[in-house]
Amino acid sequence: MVNYFKKLCCFLWILPVLYGCKDIKTSGSKLEVPQANYLQNRTPLAAMPYLELPLGAIKPKSWLKEQLRRMADGMTGHLDEIYPQVLGPSNGWLGGDGDGWERGPYWIDGLLPLAYILNDANLKAKVSPWVEWTLTHQTEDGYLGPVPFNTEPEIIHGVQRSMRKDWWPKMVMLKVLQQHYNATADERVINVLTKYFRHQLKELPNRPLDDLTFWANRRGADNLQVVYWLYNITGDTFLLDLGEIIHEQTYPWSTVFLNEPNEVDSVMPYGYFNMKKYPFDSVEIKNTSLSQIGSIHTVNFAQGLKQPGIRYQKEPNQKYIDAIKKALQDIKKYHGQPQGMYGGDEPLHGTDPVQGVEFCSISEEMFSLETLLKITGDTEFADVLERIVYNALPAQASDDFSARQYFQAANQVELSDRLETSFETKNHKGTDFVFGVLTGYPCCTTNMHQSWPKYVQNLFYSTSDAGVAALLYAPSEVDMKVADNVALTITETTGFPFEENINFNFELSESATFPFHLRIPSWAKNPLVKVNGQVVEGRVDKQVFIINRRWNDGDEVILTLPMHIKSSKWHKGAISIERGPLVYALKLEGYEKVKNRNDGFGKFTEISTNDDWNFALLKSELNKLPVSAQVIQKPWDGSYPWNLENAPIEIKIKATKFPEWKLVNGAPVFPDSFGSIAKQNSRSLELEEITLVPYGCTTLRITEFPQMDR
Repeated sequence: MVNYFKKLCCFLWILPVLYGCKDIKTSGSKLEVPQANYLQNRTPLAAMPYLELPLGAIKPKSWLKEQLRRMADGMTGHLDEIYPQVLGPSNGWLGGDGDGWERGPYWIDGLLPLAYILNDANLKAKVSPWVEWTLTHQTEDGYLGPVPFNTEPEIIHGVQRSMRKDWWPKMVMLKVLQQHYNATADERVINVLTKYFRHQLKELPNRPLDDLTFWANRRGADNLQVVYWLYNITGDTFLLDLGEIIHEQTYPWSTVFLNEPNEVDSVMPYGYFNMKKYPFDSVEIKNTSLSQIGSIHTVNFAQGLKQPGIRYQKEPNQKYIDAIKKALQDIKKYHGQPQGMYGGDEPLHGTDPVQGVEFCSISEEMFSLETLLKITGDTEFADVLERIVYNALPAQASDDFSARQYFQAANQVELSDRLETSFETKNHKGTDFVFGVLTGYPCCTTNMHQSWPKYVQNLFYSTSDAGVAALLYAPSEVDMKVADNVALTITETTGFPFEENINFNFELSESATFPFHLRIPSWAKNPLVKVNGQVVEGRVDKQVFIINRRWNDGDEVILTLPMHIKSSKWHKGAISIERGPLVYALKLEGYEKVKNRNDGFGKFTEISTNDDWNFALLKSELNKLPVSAQVIQKPWDGSYPWNLENAPIEIKIKATKFPEWKLVNGAPVFPDSFGSIAKQNSRSLELEEITLVPYGCTTLRITEFPQMDR
């Protein structure tokens, strides 16, 4: 009976933790209703405008569900079988003497949310041993993770066995445990993390984040984020003290982001890309700028982007938000590509559209932007996130999620091992752009899996005043609490990002008054909102349309976001075509060749085309947009859209051949003189109609076109 009473008390205590209820206070005979239904920041942390829902509360529908199902049937659900030398029973996070660094936690960081979103028992069974071993093998002093060797082990090619005490891999597992708790309310997580953070509080002054490698120093925000999350649950003030230490030992991203461009010394050495500690001092930090080629590791930037925002919660100084905004502006200006990402083939590497974009940087920048959106409520982060998700993300993995590119590029018409545009070409023997499992570097093979599931987790939020927010759009369904603990189910039916209408149908346990937040993307002009068929006027606050009313079961909201064709300028004035959230690229059919060189990079697929690709767009046609382009909406039943065969939409536009533009070792490198050639008015131009499709539907593509001044 005593044990039963203890369990009951524990369950009653966990409920407000899961749902974020503040303590209910009484003032005389009046009962004050809690303002939030989900976990909110405790003081002194600044309150968040948007609150995360429990893992599994949001379910994908239509094509998005099929996307996650393909992941479950592909690499995400079977990576332990595909990559057993690292993710098999010998992994250090399962107690073995094999790989004990980042790749195991990386995989689980995506597999766990996928398992609970799909409510897939088989996937949960794969997750369980990793979580269980971590929770049940913590040492007395609080150390977490693979047991360090007394002496450094023998090196096994492709297996990261050493540096088991490095702080960085632990940070990934912290995210895994946080998600496990959000899905299950497993109280052991709270106890284990409390003990581990006390261990960090004791150890970090003598063994700082960059003790073994520089990775934890650059990625300390991942550690700090979970520290603050635990503080919101337990209220243990030592966690705030630990947060100060972690902040002080983390690379000063705000300073670097706010640095002025350093064009004079624009190429920095990239010799620090090894496992040795890199001795940054104040002078080097002062001289580091996002304008510099090679100045920053691409994934470190993607993860570091959220650091100022996480710190902002404890120190709400506008400089932190300004730093993030400037970073996004500078990364676009100096390294940006149309699909929302930036040239970063390990180091930052400029705006050239043949420059590689690493898959890890997509996954991590998505997570950073999702984090910043909740903390700040700033819809600029949602705009950038949406662009990445619906353009860059689906293009870098195969349809069946069995292979991926280590690097993708905005302009790529051949994927082969002869490409030489990558910084890592020699290190990876030309395998960076082909589709494989172990090609390039295998970090992305394990880290790519968090992308789609975590995006699903962020499709809906609770507002700080017990309402609901839809700031990112995709077919889905959410079960949550609004107002004073009223049960709400919203079914979102939409063809977005290909179509303009987004329908929300409400099911309520009882009528209730609460706000509904809808993001108006920066690209959308003259949006329209209807409630039960009637146009409504709502309050627009920083690109968020807020409808505050009494809602009833059966209510329907329709948001219409008009999509118009426009052009944008990129590398050396090259032009891209956009419509709504989507970037469009030249439709190129490809043929495949499977190759295995038996050199450790495994089997991979090369892809080439016989189609013409070297087209230029005409200034006269671009000036007449959108009239000069034709939008073709194809029949679409909402099934998987991300390939040429299923692309729900096409754009037709006139163009002309640009014969001087030729392949250089397989890459469509712009000729040095293309700017002057494009302005030659004496050329005889033969016009032809080309077909553009959504970037995310392509494998081979031209996205940035030269412009003929005609």
